[in-house]
Amino acid sequence: MIRIVRAEWRKLRRPTLFLGTIGAALFFTGLTSTFLYLMIDSEQGNGDRGRQIGREVLELAGGSVYGFASVGGLLGIIALCVFAAQTAQEYTYGTLRNILVRQPGRIRILVGKLIAMKIFALIMILISAAVSIGISYFLSDRAKVSTELWFTSDGYTEIGKTLVNVTISVVYFGIVGMVLGLLLRSPISAISIGVLWILIIENLLGAVKPVFLEWMPGNQLSMIAQGGSADISYSHALTLGTSYVLVGALVATVLFSRRDVAN
Repeated sequence: MIRIVRAEWRKLRRPTLFLGTIGAALFFTGLTSTFLYLMIDSEQGNGDRGRQIGREVLELAGGSVYGFASVGGLLGIIALCVFAAQTAQEYTYGTLRNILVRQPGRIRILVGKLIAMKIFALIMILISAAVSIGISYFLSDRAKVSTELWFTSDGYTEIGKTLVNVTISVVYFGIVGMVLGLLLRSPISAISIGVLWILIIENLLGAVKPVFLEWMPGNQLSMIAQGGSADISYSHALTLGTSYVLVGALVATVLFSRRDVAN
């Protein structure tokens, strides 16, 4: 198992992939955290879908990670793309046959790849969290937001809870990408369908009938990162999101273990 993880990690640490992914994550993290404070008095809002996030919210114990929680969905989409590409390209390049010659245990290969990609996602999350908290603290004075409660015992508890929630969300997004990669066996198809569904189709359905968002998988995973919302509770998002991921993972695992490895 360790050798499988090390082999997968060797691909993930390539500078073009590693630095490109971390760069994209930091871009979205910095953009979201910066707008949250610089546009705090804007009539157009400073949050997702034009919501107004006031000083009274940002001054709470969890204010330091509010921007980080808000960007959790975008970090999840990045993870989805990475997991999908790393899984599906084994079929595209025909390398899966060679891997199975050295390690015939298909489930073991799948688990090893998942562990390596989870480590990759965790590194991305920790770096993004540090940058988001740093930007929030730096801009808090300009936005006239008090940071008195941010680094108390309650503040550190909120930071820990947010890190756990974002990690669950991002890993779930990544597993969805992995499932798409296994089902479609094409990086382009897996990434395009996943991103199209989450960013466009779900939002269109939500615009037509908002109640649809209470059942859409992508929205549930984003709500996990944010700890729930006024419309969707954390327990609802976690239960439904976990169900979607488990069913998808089970179907993909069965197909991977029985289907021919050719693309």
